[in-house]
Amino acid sequence: MTFLSAKAVSLAFGSTLALRGADLTIDAGEIVAVMGPSGSGKSTLLHCLAGILVPDAGEIHALGRRIDDLSEAARSELRRDRFGFVFQFGQLVPELTAEENVALPLLLGGVRRDPALRRAREWFGRLGLDGLERRRSGELSGGQAQRVALARGLVGEPAVLFADEPTGALDSLTGEQVMELMVGLARHQGTTVVLVTHDARVAAYADREIMVRDGRVTTPAVAS
Repeated sequence: MTFLSAKAVSLAFGSTLALRGADLTIDAGEIVAVMGPSGSGKSTLLHCLAGILVPDAGEIHALGRRIDDLSEAARSELRRDRFGFVFQFGQLVPELTAEENVALPLLLGGVRRDPALRRAREWFGRLGLDGLERRRSGELSGGQAQRVALARGLVGEPAVLFADEPTGALDSLTGEQVMELMVGLARHQGTTVVLVTHDARVAAYADREIMVRDGRVTTPAVAS
């Protein structure tokens, strides 16, 4: 079924058109790579699909409802409860330990601290991070920090995981390890993944690829 979609979505930043009538449809459980050159609008499209940005025109539908016309509070709740996020540089909270960073979405969702931390700790063994639970981001390697960010994105079992250049700050070997973990865990949980990347090797992990150029989806969604 259609799970996530953009219909004729346009968005401008001042006089710059970032999206120009972009259309995209993603089915439940799919892993879709959104590719394109720098400045093409691919990250802006992801942010619209995730309810972070509101388009100037067009519609965004997710999980059976239109979301671009929701209030900011309602979109924030949707992002907190149903979406997960992994960004290029992890964006861990430096004041928190690794396990607290992973538990953060649960804590924000109202889960009590002790059970939230217990659920968070379960991810460290899965991701090869045993023994790093109490370290802060400055004490982790880039690959370790990105795996912590991946755990944070998936700990709440989101319906959709949005990953924006998740391997962009990693060397190729570490990037492959992160992608293998991301894809394997997402498939295990049945999570839909929207993956923004400029790297064809990363896009190869997806079920299919779409191309964004000059704010438009210019290639059909053909299975890869």
